[in-house]
Amino acid sequence: MKLYEKLMKNIFVISSIVSIMSIIVIATFIIKGGFPFIAEYGLLKFLLGKEWFPTNSPSEFGLLPMILGSVYITVGALVLAVPIGVLTAIYLAKFCDRKYYRFLKSLVQLMAGIPSIVYGFFALNMIAPLIRNIQDDGLSVLTSSILLAIMILPTIIVLSESSINSVPQSYYEGSRALGANDEESVFKAVVPAARSGVFASIILALGRAIGETMAVLRVCGNQVRIPDSMFDGVRTLTTNIVMEMSYAQGTHRESLIATSLVLFVIILVVNSAFVVIKGRKVS
Repeated sequence: MKLYEKLMKNIFVISSIVSIMSIIVIATFIIKGGFPFIAEYGLLKFLLGKEWFPTNSPSEFGLLPMILGSVYITVGALVLAVPIGVLTAIYLAKFCDRKYYRFLKSLVQLMAGIPSIVYGFFALNMIAPLIRNIQDDGLSVLTSSILLAIMILPTIIVLSESSINSVPQSYYEGSRALGANDEESVFKAVVPAARSGVFASIILALGRAIGETMAVLRVCGNQVRIPDSMFDGVRTLTTNIVMEMSYAQGTHRESLIATSLVLFVIILVVNSAFVVIKGRKVS
């Protein structure tokens, strides 16, 4: 038995080391490939430039339209998905009839397994035409936000529900004993106790929303511009990389690697900020 435990311990240690080394290797590749370009071109010029003409002479590598496009779409997706996802998780955990629970939970898990390109075609053929009835072009920030909101819902629902279910039953029973009704006990005693897990689900959903590429590529419009409204088309950091990397060479290729470095740093900063906020909420 001791031999088995030692073997499993070594397996877990090796797995952890492999995970850490993978992150280090990826970060090293991105930094080594992108930092020289940023140092030569100029950080502020790269981040705040509004023009992206990599094949012109002289070339322009301004990321601001793509950065804002990523931010607008991600924030829009979170605004739509977080309330719906958290409320759905509360319903499944505390109010759903048990005979329907397994069916509904299976549907949520099925949503998580659908490939992103399928979501993209769905949005292109179903959501975009509806938006086009409101505004001329259905390929826009709003369409992309709705699409991403649908895609990140399973992450928020599953993790938030697990967090709510992990709260001891004594929280609910104590609230009921003090005279609170069913809804008050859930929303004022159980859900606040599960806020750490809920924040964790939002962090993971945010990471997927920022990093999503193929689905957004179908419906964002792919226009290098700073949008004036939610009906304008945009291009995100990820779609910019995937669209141009196949034919990019020289400085153009270096600029795309530098774009991935910017995206990497943005995700690190956002995740760190959410971890700090979650820690303050818990304390």
